[in-house]
Amino acid sequence: MRIGVLALQGDFREHRQVLSRLGVEAPEVRRLADLDGLDGLIIPGGESTTIGKLLALEGMLEPLRARIAQGFPVYGTCAGMILLAREVVGRALLEGEPQPTLGLLDIAVQRNAFGRQVDSFEADLAIPVLGERPFRAVFIRAPRIVRVGPAVEVLATLPDGEPVAVRQNQILATAFHPELTDDPRVHQYFLSLVEAARRAPAR
Repeated sequence: MRIGVLALQGDFREHRQVLSRLGVEAPEVRRLADLDGLDGLIIPGGESTTIGKLLALEGMLEPLRARIAQGFPVYGTCAGMILLAREVVGRALLEGEPQPTLGLLDIAVQRNAFGRQVDSFEADLAIPVLGERPFRAVFIRAPRIVRVGPAVEVLATLPDGEPVAVRQNQILATAFHPELTDDPRVHQYFLSLVEAARRAPAR
């Protein structure tokens, strides 16, 4: 299994380290050609505006969108979730145009809704697909999910019921950063989605 990690900006190294510990090849993805031969892709946390702009500049945005729409598994954390979301509240303007996004996950998100870096926090989450043991989640300038479409499964919420982890078919997204913990279960869950996609008939 080869899981690419988008390495245009953000904490891609931490994701690669988790995948490496799980025995998975995790090449860095910086160009369109780097997507060839991959079984899935992780879009890391970072600056969603910057990552989206670089995806467009590298000519990767539309080909990646088409590939995901055809069943290619992708997992976005924090900024990655923003890039996957169909609607972004407070989307930044770049040269007068909205920031580029992939727009395939039927959720609406609000950027940096939990505050600045100093407002970062951790929380123990119940995530049934990961088992009974709570998952210690790290939130850093996290986006807030303000709408969830009917095809989207909510995998985890904060104690007040606010969703922070969602899945739509082979698309996984979290508002938190599992790569900053020693718990690999979220990545293992994504790998299970990748394996299921590999077994599924081609679209």
